[in-house]
Amino acid sequence: MSAGLEFVLLVFMGLPLLIVLINNLLKREIAQKICLSLGLIAGIGQMVAAIVVFVSLNAAGQASVDFSQFWNLTAGASRFSVDFFSLLALFCIGMVVTAGFLTAGKTIGDKRFNFTNLAMIILLGMNGIALVTDLFSLYVFLEITGVASFVMIALNKEGNGIEGGFKYLVMSAIATAFILGGLAFIFMQSGSLLYSDVASALSDWQNVDQPALLIVAFALVLVGFSIKSGIMPFHGWLPDAYQSAPAAVSVILGGIVTKMAGVYAILRLTGDIFVGVNLVNQILMLLAIVSIVLGAVAAITQTDFKRILAYSSISQIGYILLGASCGSAIGLIGAMLHFFNHATFKTTLFVNSAAVETATGTTEIEKLGGLQEKMPVTGVSSILAFLSTAGIPPLAGFWSKLLIILAVWQTGNFFIAGLALFASIFTAAYFLRLQRCVFFGSAVEGLENTKEVTGGICLSSVVLSVITVGFGLLFPLVLLFVQSQGLI
Repeated sequence: MSAGLEFVLLVFMGLPLLIVLINNLLKREIAQKICLSLGLIAGIGQMVAAIVVFVSLNAAGQASVDFSQFWNLTAGASRFSVDFFSLLALFCIGMVVTAGFLTAGKTIGDKRFNFTNLAMIILLGMNGIALVTDLFSLYVFLEITGVASFVMIALNKEGNGIEGGFKYLVMSAIATAFILGGLAFIFMQSGSLLYSDVASALSDWQNVDQPALLIVAFALVLVGFSIKSGIMPFHGWLPDAYQSAPAAVSVILGGIVTKMAGVYAILRLTGDIFVGVNLVNQILMLLAIVSIVLGAVAAITQTDFKRILAYSSISQIGYILLGASCGSAIGLIGAMLHFFNHATFKTTLFVNSAAVETATGTTEIEKLGGLQEKMPVTGVSSILAFLSTAGIPPLAGFWSKLLIILAVWQTGNFFIAGLALFASIFTAAYFLRLQRCVFFGSAVEGLENTKEVTGGICLSSVVLSVITVGFGLLFPLVLLFVQSQGLI
């Protein structure tokens, strides 16, 4: 590995730590002024680093590269690894963190110093989740991400925020117990927690000494990560956490944290470890379709902008897990692409909810209306985001959903494929209701002088919308690249 590439890889773990250090060594008055700029540097720097590493690996014809950061040990657990999927996740993390800091400029107030510190810790935790090669390190970085998230939700020290953070804390503690229990049983059977060692030991899991113990381990780990993901029926904490968190925190939390802290982990487990374990795939498919349908139905009944997005996230996360549950290359590729698409269009919608809240002082859709003329950028970007969410061609969300539904169809689960397709109608229904209540119609009394929120929020909406449209239009090229790599 070249020295230049090794330096770029240092960005993923080193830059967040460096910014936390700088932020806390400076005088508080100076740090308060520049901390958001430092956060932007971290987010943008990570996106650039992910692109550079991707180009380097592709040019070298490598699918992955192993490396260490800050030390040079040979033990597997001390090392990180980056491949095309983890680079996609790292790019999404950088993109959402950048949008979060752009949103924070007008929404976070005097909490920007604490917000930056916590966001950098979350960034470090999520990057670790993407890069680690063993299950215990994965758990450690999950906890780093989770603990910082609890505090961020309650950042304003208000009743709703504290309640939302506490619910997340309690459910996360339960998830931790399940995950650690499952990891203990896996270690008892495999003697290691390295991805490669566990996958090798479990390749013929039915013939191990205690296959029943492995089934229990599968169930425990799957339940733990399902709670972290917020999929049904383990979703109780998620709507309250999303709704009660400050606007910029909701962008980061809804845009990427729950996907990295739960969904990414499940994708890694199904793609790298529990390969070909039909029992795991069947349970995951059941959980996925329940989340897709019930999440969409629940979203229709909500009256708060952010709660609608929360239940929409539950539904869309279900599509990601549905692709992973197929046990096929096309299903996993569809899940990975929907992971990226969800990070893009859902971040757009959370940024737009922040714009609406900043401009009007509320996210209750019954108190809103007629904002399309007052906030045209927010209105148009919301339309593009919800059309992508519903899977309307040629936007990005259509292509990833198409691959997922095709993968399910290939497994012979025609009814589930039909349900997943039909659920898109519910997705269109709740977003049309949201769009009608917030942006269409005549202006509500008291909102006649509402104006578009400019600055970082507006910039985020525009850039994310361009990504959604551009990725959709260029998807054939993406598919050709995936085929050239032999992934499908």
